[in-house]
Amino acid sequence: MIDIPTLATAEHKANPFSLYVRLRAEAPVVRFTAGDKKPAWLITRYTDVSAALKEPRLAKNPFTALTDAERKRTVPWMPGFLRPLSKTMLDQDPPDHGRLRSLVHQAFTPRRVEDLRARIEAIATDLAGQARARGSIDLLEDFAAPLPITVISEMLGVPADERQRFRRWTNRLLRMVTTTDMLLSIPMLWMLLRYVRGLVKRRRSEGGEDLVAALIRAEESGSQLSDDELLSMVMLLLIAGHETTVNLIASGTLALFDQPEAMERLAREPALMPSAVDELLRFTSPVELGTERYTTAPVTYSGHTIPRGQRVFASLASANHDPDMFAGPEQLKLDREPNRHLAFGGGPHYCLGAPLTRLEGQIAFRVLLRDMPGLRLAAPRGSLRWKPNQILRGLTALPVRCDVAPKHFDSGHRPGGAADPSAVSPTSASQ
Repeated sequence: MIDIPTLATAEHKANPFSLYVRLRAEAPVVRFTAGDKKPAWLITRYTDVSAALKEPRLAKNPFTALTDAERKRTVPWMPGFLRPLSKTMLDQDPPDHGRLRSLVHQAFTPRRVEDLRARIEAIATDLAGQARARGSIDLLEDFAAPLPITVISEMLGVPADERQRFRRWTNRLLRMVTTTDMLLSIPMLWMLLRYVRGLVKRRRSEGGEDLVAALIRAEESGSQLSDDELLSMVMLLLIAGHETTVNLIASGTLALFDQPEAMERLAREPALMPSAVDELLRFTSPVELGTERYTTAPVTYSGHTIPRGQRVFASLASANHDPDMFAGPEQLKLDREPNRHLAFGGGPHYCLGAPLTRLEGQIAFRVLLRDMPGLRLAAPRGSLRWKPNQILRGLTALPVRCDVAPKHFDSGHRPGGAADPSAVSPTSASQ
């Protein structure tokens, strides 16, 4: 019998992969206690995880999929004022999921993402210039976090002077594991939701060219997003729109520190960047577990049947290190091909923001290797700590050093003409 630790602990996040080796071999479908102290099932083999992500009998919305008794047994408690957050497309099933995804896709198009390339380059280059001038920074707080939060905040039309508050709020939100955590965070959650409601109200009355305004205008077969759906969608984009990228950049940089040959090769061969970012996504798995699903009928994986009315988690991190799918999964192969990783999930809930995360990651690593010569870890490897979070996997900090820039180094000359991350107006990035 394998002892399953609480998957939300910092100790587990430091090295989840050794546990998954045993689980895939001995207990690929196993019952465990989740971070909220409620029971759930964990699936760990690639073939099972991939199938589960597409399985219609694994529902996302517990309020329509389960009986009252099943919900009481499996679904974490949620204050009433947070119920709108359960209306995102992440927590919906057909036909609501398809309607919401279609509406959001109209506003979150590949062209809109590609149009951000120059702006992302300008932000990353400026952040790296500031870091090089200082010589020593926390890569997570001074580079990995400001980059995506600036991008998604500009897309949403959040003013520059309010973005640090968003970072504090989302950090607190993502640290919530237990019901006690949620209770302690209620004042912060209330303030955040009140702010977002105000943002949506202003866009409804004033219009604009940012993503919130585009979501308001989006229409599919005569249907538009309701106020609660808009609120939950903005919250989803705000949180998911930057936290995965933060963890990719910080954890990916640490992985490159651990394998300096790979880091040197990537610096020499920047054409490898697209495949390298996908490999870093696979290798570090910024999203360790897919969000919960609920069985509406018995489902069977690897010979183990999960009854109806149960909560199920699929381990994306375990699937991404399954040797039955990836040759040498513990090796960082920057040119791995094919690389059918599940870092963005799969099936109908495949991450809509994947193109933006890939673009931000490619630009971030290229700029770091180009503009921060001698980049290296500035703390003992064993001193690094990981965030306690059931779903995500990311560091709390990553102290680094680089060769200090000469005094004549000018960080103000940037591609795109922006000298700092707030130099471009909030709406210009989405036009």
